[in-house]
Amino acid sequence: MTQMPGTIKAAAMTDTKISARNVQVYYGDTHAIKDVNIEIGARAVTAFIGPSGCGKSTFLRCLNRMNDTIDICRVEGSIDLDGEDIYDSRVDPVQLRAKVGMVFQKPNPFPKSIYDNIAYGPRIHGLVRKKADLDEIVASSLQKAGLWNEVKDRLDGPGTGLSGGQQQRLCIARAIAVSPEVILMDEPCSALDPIATAKVEELIDELRENFTIVIVTHSMQQAARVSQRTAFFHMGNLVEIGDTQDIFTNPVDKRTQDYITGRFG
Repeated sequence: MTQMPGTIKAAAMTDTKISARNVQVYYGDTHAIKDVNIEIGARAVTAFIGPSGCGKSTFLRCLNRMNDTIDICRVEGSIDLDGEDIYDSRVDPVQLRAKVGMVFQKPNPFPKSIYDNIAYGPRIHGLVRKKADLDEIVASSLQKAGLWNEVKDRLDGPGTGLSGGQQQRLCIARAIAVSPEVILMDEPCSALDPIATAKVEELIDELRENFTIVIVTHSMQQAARVSQRTAFFHMGNLVEIGDTQDIFTNPVDKRTQDYITGRFG
């Protein structure tokens, strides 16, 4: 059964954290995202899947205004976080990105110590006054990222000296350190080996108790393992969104079915 463009399959969901309405994204004259409407539930993992170039990463970057950094990019429509429009002219993008953190495809620790990688955000946002409080945030963030036991004896060592999987968990700890409400992850495991990937996936499952997580992944198996809801993008359109199990076992749209069964993508 083919679903009409713009209609979205309903699915049971927790409280809405992010609500996007009629979102369009243009790179110059190129219409990259077309009329996307989506609600993202709080304290759950939502996965964006679809073939390369389908717009899933572009849309993800709309959620914390990372596209603002691209001169030729224009975003239209509305995206609300807890009912407030994040594109309102009064919203400070820097403060927004503290609330909506991001973990990128390639681990990108700062060329600083492990300690200073975590401490950087709380310092620049003025979240702490005392060294003891900063120490507590660093330890807590590393514990939540499942990295504390591996690095607690070398916090002064360089973050770049860690393995790829450890670096990615360090970047997750760095995002957590400023107490965000949402964590965006853009293919966070694509540069990692299977063991490191399994650790990050386990971490994502633990983090969803306290954070809203949106993950872009090219791995359908990963989406099936870590997410509660899955959205399928194709050629700049959001084709459908629903409970992950339903999307993978009983998709509404033939394009979703064709992608999942490997007929294209």
